Amino acid sequence: MSGEHANKLAQFVLASRSPRRREMLAGLGLRFEVASISVPEQQAADETPEDYVLRVATDKAIAGWQQQGEAMSLPVLGSDTAVVVDGEALGKPVDFDDSVRMLSLLSGREHEVLTAVVCVQGQRVESAVVATRVSFDHVAPEAMRRYWQTGEPQDKAGSYAIQGLAAVFVRKISGSYSAVVGLPIFETSQLLSRFGVETL
Repeated sequence: MSGEHANKLAQFVLASRSPRRREMLAGLGLRFEVASISVPEQQAADETPEDYVLRVATDKAIAGWQQQGEAMSLPVLGSDTAVVVDGEALGKPVDFDDSVRMLSLLSGREHEVLTAVVCVQGQRVESAVVATRVSFDHVAPEAMRRYWQTGEPQDKAGSYAIQGLAAVFVRKISGSYSAVVGLPIFETSQLLSRFGVETL
C-alpha cells in the first residue's frame, strides 16, 4: 500500500496507479489508501471492448483486495478505460508511430470511450461500465507530432487526454466527461455508497 493517502480513517482502497483517478477521488473529499498494482492489459481476440475493460478493472480490484493486510477489510475500487474505434480497444501508444496511428483513427470522426469501475470486498463484486461518445475534429499530422512532443499522450489510452491539450481536438462529447478522464464520478459514487462509502 502507498502511504500517499494512507490514514486510519481510510474508507476504501483505490487499486490504480493513475494520478487522475486519485485526484478525482480526493477532490470529492474521500479518504482512501492506494494499492499500486499491475495487471495484464491486453484484449483477447474473442473479447469485446466492454468485456475487456470490465475484466481488467475487476482484476485490478481483486489484486488490490489480495494485497491488503490481514487486519484490513476495506472495499477495493478498480477501474479501467479504453478508447474504442472500429471495435478495437486502443491502449497506450508504444511509440510515436503508434500514437500517430491511433490519432489518425480518431481524426475527423466519432469514437467511444468505455470505462469500467469495480468494487470488491471479500466475495462481493459489483461493477458498472460507462460508455461515452467523443467526436474529434480533423487532426493534422503536424499537430499529432507537436502533441507527441508535449509528452501528454504517451501514457494515455487512445493516445490522448481530454482534460489536457487534446481538448482542442474535441468537437463534441455525449455522456460522462469524467469517465473519459478515467473515472465516471456519478457511477463510482453510486457504487461506493452500496459499500457504505458516502460522498455527500
